[in-house]
Amino acid sequence: MAPYAQLAAATFVFLALHFLSSTPLRTALVARLGERPYRGLYSLVALASFVWICVTYAAAPHELLWPGLRHLPIAVMPFAFLLLACGAGPSPTAVGGERLLKSDRPARGIVRVTRHPIMWAIMLWSAAHLLARGDVKAVIFFGGLFVLAAAGTLLMDRRKSGNPDWARFAALTSHVPFLAIAQGRNRLVWREIGWTRPLAGLAAFAVFLAIHPWLFGVRPY
Repeated sequence: MAPYAQLAAATFVFLALHFLSSTPLRTALVARLGERPYRGLYSLVALASFVWICVTYAAAPHELLWPGLRHLPIAVMPFAFLLLACGAGPSPTAVGGERLLKSDRPARGIVRVTRHPIMWAIMLWSAAHLLARGDVKAVIFFGGLFVLAAAGTLLMDRRKSGNPDWARFAALTSHVPFLAIAQGRNRLVWREIGWTRPLAGLAAFAVFLAIHPWLFGVRPY
């Protein structure tokens, strides 16, 4: 199989596994295996498919489609790391977080900005790197991850909309960052976010920026 075909196949399998959680097959597997065993098995298979993507991506040739915007990730990735750090933790949109929808204030912290902070971090990361690389394998790899994150947010919203408490939460939040705040449906409360997570996110960005050439063989600056 040609290198691009292998990468496309690995990307397709990785996406299909993640979209599985929004199909009736997930319910059937959970009923048969149990919730925890299903999550454990799913995590192992998803990890294996991601390793497959990385291996095939590294093996694929560099075929340029457009001059890459090389320095774009340096401008975008700090925001991705901020969203990732601030979004880590309990959330009504996280796996198993449905119980938080019953809270008196279900939209707190970074969720006031967007109800999908981690997915937006992935979208920013993948889009910035796709535009920075500008080659065929980046379109397949980073494009696939962008589609996964973008479509995943919509599928999560649709799946959780069956919860009777979802409508109240959705009215207080937005998918697009800062939209609910701009529309007056919410407000930014910085004390709920604090400084620890944002500073940790920026510190992680600085570390990854420094070791990026060693990890990936590409100097981003």
